[in-house]
Amino acid sequence: MPKKIKTNALRQLDQFHISYDVYTYSAEDGQIGGISVAEKIGQETASVYKTLITHAGQELFVFVIPVAAELDLKKASQTAGVKKLELLPVKELLSRTGYIRGGCSPVGMKKSLPTVCDSSASELDDIIVSAGQIGQQMKLSVDNLLKVTDGRLMDVIRR
Repeated sequence: MPKKIKTNALRQLDQFHISYDVYTYSAEDGQIGGISVAEKIGQETASVYKTLITHAGQELFVFVIPVAAELDLKKASQTAGVKKLELLPVKELLSRTGYIRGGCSPVGMKKSLPTVCDSSASELDDIIVSAGQIGQQMKLSVDNLLKVTDGRLMDVIRR
């Protein structure tokens, strides 16, 4: 099993005195998709969420959605208050957020970004998101995720 490493996301949770659990998994097989990660950490797919970064020009927006769901860009644009959103190209992810594909956490980015978690999370007590690196996930309460990201709940997935 991979070693637990204190990432920026975990350090930020510590600064806010927020409790969390860390799950580690092996990514040696190259399987880093959300559904695969949920299976590897032995958790229900419905409680594991992925972090997507979108942009409207130079402005970035963070969306946290269930791993089995697809972001509805029209709903997301309305939520963000912009005409059109696009997913941030993977090649820009590290320089803009400090994270890489497969290890992007909604917590601990280079700078605070507007964050929306899909409303489906309101049905959960705890949510599992990336801890900021491939091979590590963190579980925390939905309320604490919203608190630390200054996020809000909105319907942003395709139904």
